[in-house]
Amino acid sequence: MGDGRLFSKKLDKWVRTAHHRRVMAHSIHFNCQIHQAAREVAQAKVASTRTYALSRFYDLTAERLVRFAATITRRQHDAEDAVATVMLKVASRPELLMRADQPWHYLLRMVRNESLVVVRGRSRISSIGAMAERLMGRSVDVVEKDDERQVIWQALESLPDDQREVIVLKVWEQLTFAEIGEVLELSPSTAASRYRYGLEKLTQKLERSLGVHYASSVVESGRSEAVS
Repeated sequence: MGDGRLFSKKLDKWVRTAHHRRVMAHSIHFNCQIHQAAREVAQAKVASTRTYALSRFYDLTAERLVRFAATITRRQHDAEDAVATVMLKVASRPELLMRADQPWHYLLRMVRNESLVVVRGRSRISSIGAMAERLMGRSVDVVEKDDERQVIWQALESLPDDQREVIVLKVWEQLTFAEIGEVLELSPSTAASRYRYGLEKLTQKLERSLGVHYASSVVESGRSEAVS
């Protein structure tokens, strides 16, 4: 029995290590793609070529950026506005990404900053509009692909802002806690703590909506990630 448990632990560690390596390989590849896309924007001298280069850059990054921005703005159109502002900055200064060691992380920081500007500049009375958007289903439609994902997103939206954005960066973008700390300008241990507490709250909410078995699997997955 003891040998069986030891083998199980070794296998679990191997699986987590293999997953981490795949995630890191994907991250490196995606950063290379962004570097190349930014370089194409910078090198485009003809208007039509530049438009094509910008459209390719948009297709590569926009959906993921809007998803992240929506965790901060809580409104789809505000998230899109924040991303559009960042796209204009990239169009005028693509060298910002070309010089960055990790352009995807740099891009996420740009979007986060613009999203915070949108939130701070929003009038208090706009909360009425936000309520109307929820009733009409316009908010967060970037992830409303099916009923289960809608339930998860609604539960996620109810979390504190600092916990919600860490969970999105960890689960959807598959960043490490060190990378999340770089994007959000906090320590990896703080990022891990926010992720753990946020995941526990999220799981409690999902237990009521999707069932105990599903929520338990989320907790176990989150705990293994939090210590990796």
